[in-house]
Amino acid sequence: MTVLLSDDRITSIPAIENGERLVDLYTRDLATTGRQFARETVADRLALADTFLPVGIRLQVVEGLRPVESQQEIWDGYCSELERLHPGISVDDVHVLASRFVSPIEVAPHVAGAAVDLRLIGANGPLDLGTPIDATPEQSNGACFFAATNITREARTNRSLLADVLSAAGLVNYPTEWWHWSYGDRYWAYTENHPAALYGPQFGSCD
Repeated sequence: MTVLLSDDRITSIPAIENGERLVDLYTRDLATTGRQFARETVADRLALADTFLPVGIRLQVVEGLRPVESQQEIWDGYCSELERLHPGISVDDVHVLASRFVSPIEVAPHVAGAAVDLRLIGANGPLDLGTPIDATPEQSNGACFFAATNITREARTNRSLLADVLSAAGLVNYPTEWWHWSYGDRYWAYTENHPAALYGPQFGSCD
């Protein structure tokens, strides 16, 4: 059973900020959509993973560091959508369902610069990975889950390739979102059996 970001096993892990700086992923020669930032170690590990890919295929980071305000907006919007889809649902159940797709603000890895949303690209653009990035479980009929079976063989092969190179570089996947990978956050600490996360929320400008 998937352990969600709202689970006590995740939220109870402390985040002991180590003060590592944020860096522009462009400085690591990574393909991005616009300027994207992440912690230095995350950036270095992504650059390493990129070198593991076959010639002609690259990682493309669509989103890295996310402002706290944006995280809250996404969380609130998805909670409202779930309330519309499930009339009478309890606040606690909304919280759990929402955490399949959006991290609760208090443990969100994107606001710590610890997570990236990414895909694989080739000479002709993005490769087939089954769903667009940020497809909700409802929109995709669950195909956004990394291990979903309702995707093509090509998409499954591409997801396996993505996992191979990122796992080899030390990042971990949030299983409900094939595109979400992190290092140094609470989910990484839980998955890799570390006592604490390395990074806490970041506020203010990256520049």
